Amino acid sequence: MTVSRFTAGQWGKALGLGLLNGIALAIIMVVALKTGVSPLPKPLALAFVDTLTGQHLPLPVGLVFHLAYVTLWTMVYAVWAFPRFGFGKAITLGLALWAFLLVVFLPIVGWGFLGLAVGPKLIVVFLINHLLFALFAWGLCRWGLGRTSARRGDRAADSS
Repeated sequence: MTVSRFTAGQWGKALGLGLLNGIALAIIMVVALKTGVSPLPKPLALAFVDTLTGQHLPLPVGLVFHLAYVTLWTMVYAVWAFPRFGFGKAITLGLALWAFLLVVFLPIVGWGFLGLAVGPKLIVVFLINHLLFALFAWGLCRWGLGRTSARRGDRAADSS
């Protein structure tokens, strides 16, 4: 990992990119739920927060949790993959998070192992969500952090 090589500016960019990733994924999730495309009974982040608090909370509370979670993991990808933002690392992280969700998060919220208490479609829906997470994290980091490191590398190569 390259945590020690990350500058304050890069941490700020990674935070911003994580927020962008979380917002993009939240928009897709809310549209899918509101249009009936998604088989989820409610957003997973909201179900998790409801489970933790024992209360039924409004959608914005779930969205804040979702935003924090996606931002954190996008930042983890940014640090792990820096300075070469490989798609393989993004997919690896996305699939690891998907597996964790299926065996830990879904049972916690009462949707069963792999989400089978709700239905097998959840496995595919969450796979798509996590592949989108990986794609967005990869693309955003290449766009937001990759150019800076490439320019620095070009200058270092020019001076040698």
